[in-house]
Amino acid sequence: MRRTTVLRSCLSAALLLSTVAAGAATQASAAPAPTAADRAAASPGLITAMQRDLGLSRAQATARLKAETKARTVERAAERAAGGSYGGSWFEAKSGKLVVAITDDARRTAVQATGARVTLVEHSERQLDAAMARIDRLDAPSGVSGWHVDAKSSSVVVGVVSAQKDDNDVQAFVARAREAGPVTVTETAKAPRTFAAGTVGGDPYYTGNVRCSIGFSVYGGFVTAGHCGQPSASVRGWDGSYIGNFQGSSFPDNDYAWVNVGSGWWTVPVVLGWGTVSDQLVRGSGEAPVGASVCRSGSTTHWHCGTVLAKNETVNYSQGAVHQMTKTSVCAEPGDSGGSFISGDQAQGVTSGGWGNCSSGGETWHQPINEILNRYGLTLHTA
Repeated sequence: MRRTTVLRSCLSAALLLSTVAAGAATQASAAPAPTAADRAAASPGLITAMQRDLGLSRAQATARLKAETKARTVERAAERAAGGSYGGSWFEAKSGKLVVAITDDARRTAVQATGARVTLVEHSERQLDAAMARIDRLDAPSGVSGWHVDAKSSSVVVGVVSAQKDDNDVQAFVARAREAGPVTVTETAKAPRTFAAGTVGGDPYYTGNVRCSIGFSVYGGFVTAGHCGQPSASVRGWDGSYIGNFQGSSFPDNDYAWVNVGSGWWTVPVVLGWGTVSDQLVRGSGEAPVGASVCRSGSTTHWHCGTVLAKNETVNYSQGAVHQMTKTSVCAEPGDSGGSFISGDQAQGVTSGGWGNCSSGGETWHQPINEILNRYGLTLHTA
């Protein structure tokens, strides 16, 4: 393992030890323990990245992280309170509140009691998910970029590539989708693609001649993107040294995989900041709502931030459709595939693909982390 990897591991260990020491000092002084929101907001590097990529002031970024941490808790309670009338939810950056859509106004008071704002919509999430499932059974042409349930419009949003919107196959797909349920059509600049890359220098892992990025440490290995390697494929570090093998991999339909770690390599609950921000400790996998800020770490473009645009989106790659993805406004480029998506100190998912780049901008999808953990029976390595 290279010297910088050892150094990073030592720094990560020091970071962990300082966290433990801080906790001990807190207990000794009988002061209130810092909350997850306080810990997330205390990272200067994360605040700096949010200022750069989201156009926020330092105070705005700090306040937003605290509000988003609260929104994750409110979202769970609000969904329970809404019951069968739940139509989805999203984080509203301007107010710092979670907005919950419901179909039955009789549920308004109960949902508001959780701390959420409430809006009435025509369709429940259950109805929209059923329409989404019907659309998933259709064969999509390359001019259709993907589709997802959108709580704000109370519909399934179907994305079509602008240059191909008048294509007969695209128009036929949209017509069939409308028969499946409420549909809103939007245009995208380009078709999505995966972000694997040929062998180049950097801080990657390699399988064959493909370079990808590590996602999150789990006990016994790490998770990453499925399109980066097939089961049993050998994985090498930056210097060609053996790390382990793909123990499971799925692509398309899904885009996730996990790799065992051995031969002198080890795992730590850290997402690299690449010198742009401080390395980020991972403390859990609480799912951020639509509208929340999210950041990505990858071996090509390193650290970039944006917001969650949609969940449960079917992405139509040239290799086939991938389901239940999360769409973000974060940029990415070849080689970033498999890398970490994190919100505050909560793991979100592994980079799959998108369109655009980090010079002109674009959109990127990630495969949610909790689905990967559940699929393979893995446990996230947390601080």
